[in-house]
Amino acid sequence: MVVHEKKTPVGERAADATMLDAAPASARSFSTAGRWSTLLLVGLLAVFALIWFSNLEYRKLVSPDEGRYAEIGREMALSGDWVTPRLNDLKYFEKPPLQYWATAAAFRLFGESQWGARWWPATTAFACVLLMFWTVRRLYGDDDIALAAAAALGGCSGFIINSHINTLDAGLAAFLTVALLSFLWAQRPGATATATRNGMLAVWAAMALAVLSKGLIGVVLPGAILAIYMVVERDWRLLTRLHLGKGLILFLAITVPWFVAVSLANDEFARFFFVHEHFERFLTKVHRREGAWWYFIPILLFGAMPWTPYIVLRLREGWRREGEPGTLQVRRLLLIWSGFIFVFFSVSHSKLPSYILPMFPALALFAALEMQRMTPTVLSRLAWGLAAVGGALLLVVLIGGEWITARFFVNARSPFEIVRHYAPWIQGSVLAFTVGALAAVWFFRRAARTFGMVALAFGSLTAGILALNGHDELSSLSSSYHIVRQAEATAGPFERDAPFYSVWMYDQTLPFYLKRPATLVYYVDEFALGQTAEPWKSIADLEDWKARWLVLAQGYAMMSVANYERFSQEGLPMRLLARDPRRVIVSRR
Repeated sequence: MVVHEKKTPVGERAADATMLDAAPASARSFSTAGRWSTLLLVGLLAVFALIWFSNLEYRKLVSPDEGRYAEIGREMALSGDWVTPRLNDLKYFEKPPLQYWATAAAFRLFGESQWGARWWPATTAFACVLLMFWTVRRLYGDDDIALAAAAALGGCSGFIINSHINTLDAGLAAFLTVALLSFLWAQRPGATATATRNGMLAVWAAMALAVLSKGLIGVVLPGAILAIYMVVERDWRLLTRLHLGKGLILFLAITVPWFVAVSLANDEFARFFFVHEHFERFLTKVHRREGAWWYFIPILLFGAMPWTPYIVLRLREGWRREGEPGTLQVRRLLLIWSGFIFVFFSVSHSKLPSYILPMFPALALFAALEMQRMTPTVLSRLAWGLAAVGGALLLVVLIGGEWITARFFVNARSPFEIVRHYAPWIQGSVLAFTVGALAAVWFFRRAARTFGMVALAFGSLTAGILALNGHDELSSLSSSYHIVRQAEATAGPFERDAPFYSVWMYDQTLPFYLKRPATLVYYVDEFALGQTAEPWKSIADLEDWKARWLVLAQGYAMMSVANYERFSQEGLPMRLLARDPRRVIVSRR
């Protein structure tokens, strides 16, 4: 491995060759001795940042997650209650508050907006790419390897898509990535006692923030992975370097205050959060999110693109033990990290595509390290394969795009006239990926592997952003933005004193675009705890609501198209204000 000792303090050098074999000199024909010019690095960062943050405001919030987590932050900012999260003005304890705090702070500082709702997942993920570069550069003393690792993460399809959607998984993955990279830094060969202590304290702090992001999973996952690694490596001495005492104190100092405060303010919190949201969610089908044992396999194969073929090809080599006993086996740890997360969520009875997001940073780093060991011929052949797949898919979507759309994506709730507008964005997305793969072939054939990885990364990033932007063409089906604006255009602004009901349904984006909660009618789902705690804030019986509706001077309601037609046949007085293929908004008068 190439080590630039003049750049690295004595005693903090990652000089052990088992960490990585450096890329051959021919692979750095576009840099000098593994060092890149600051101007070029800043230029790449600027382009990456411009693309990464370009679409946060462009897209309307979609249901369910984006609307849910934006609305919790909006209500927290308005109420000033930073202890008890509320959704649609009902207590909501499914997740801890860190992202709610960040979103509420953005809304207070800059006003309510779509980019404010998405800034936390996008920014924490972006910071992970920068941290990946910094950490790998410090570990290996080589800009080529560091830039390759950052490009691998910034161009990872699953990481890109999930980081631009307002869910809690991106924040969780970000802090778990900080924990992983800090652990590698703390336990690297040659690390001083001070560096190990500081690195491990960073690990404990990152796990604490992961817990505040999404619950106990923030400490369960890294704890189990470390235990498996020690068993596999029989490296029990590692326990002496974890700084358990100081680390646990720091962990508790960060996590305990909110848990104590929310428990004191809400008697129902502890049982619901720790039992229902953790054990029952994992062990039962209470959330109705079950899937087959292979549920995450296609998500993993797609999410790791464009690095999937490179990872698969190097799995066996990547598992090989290197160096003296007790030396940190980086590649093994990355594979154990990824494998455990995959198995853990595969056996769970609650599955969503974003759950395996914490795998992708580890797989990206694995891909970057292993691609340094692959010959230019192998790198370019695999890139050719990616370009061929992209080209074939591009032909399919160009020639048969409308037929595919009509055959597989159109139904009564998703009409062709709306869905068809997504097709050009998909075509552009596939084209961007294909161009990136072809550019990578060109660079790989010239032994410029880092430039090839950067080309692949930018092609994948652009493809992901285009696909996400195109989804906004479907926002009239997945967001309340358009139907709320249509209703306001028909009858003027909603009267603030008049009640707004959500009848036998609930669109998570409705309160955010209404700028106020809606009274739930004959609807429970995830609001069971909140409705039990404050039953006067919802209407459990449909006939009760009809009686109230009849005597209103003015009121509004959102309901499904089918229920609107049913109530109209019953003679319930309603004025239609807005309608789309899935729901309507009506007023009493």
